[in-house]
Amino acid sequence: MPRLPDIVPDELSPEQRRVYDAIMSGPRGIVEGPLRVWVNSPGLAEKAQELGAFCRYGTSLTQRLSELAIITTGAHWQAGFEWAVHAPIAMRAGLEAEAVEAIRLGQEPKLSQPDERAVYAFSSELLRNRRVSDATFQFALDTLGQLGVVDLVGVLGYYGLISMTINAFEVPLPDGVEEPFPRA
Repeated sequence: MPRLPDIVPDELSPEQRRVYDAIMSGPRGIVEGPLRVWVNSPGLAEKAQELGAFCRYGTSLTQRLSELAIITTGAHWQAGFEWAVHAPIAMRAGLEAEAVEAIRLGQEPKLSQPDERAVYAFSSELLRNRRVSDATFQFALDTLGQLGVVDLVGVLGYYGLISMTINAFEVPLPDGVEEPFPRA
């Protein structure tokens, strides 16, 4: 059950409406999930959605690698909405279904590509340990380059914010989607 009432576009303040319209006219084309929560704070929504547009569509990482980082973050936080949206995108971008499922279950995925292994190792280690070992950092740097590693940290941070918003405000799953991280 969501913790805040859903926004009603016709009842938004002028500042909220400006941000809502900016999101609708951007690459997402929809205001859903945590973005609906953020519209309550137009300043946050404006900055966060701009960062999000960059992190999702503008980094040096390929979509396959970005989505791997996103689902790794979503699984770490057990953010159901995030998982429900991005796991299918990750598979369409080229990640193997078995690897995606292993990540959901908190298991080590079998990744055949070196760039996938670098992104997963870096992401999972940073999320789990709050640090990255020298060896993992160097592997990511050698594989992704300096720009790629910086962009990867940006993606992880942004989707951490997304996941925390989903969990704190109990953002509901899209209609018809089963909870990927059921609570005991």
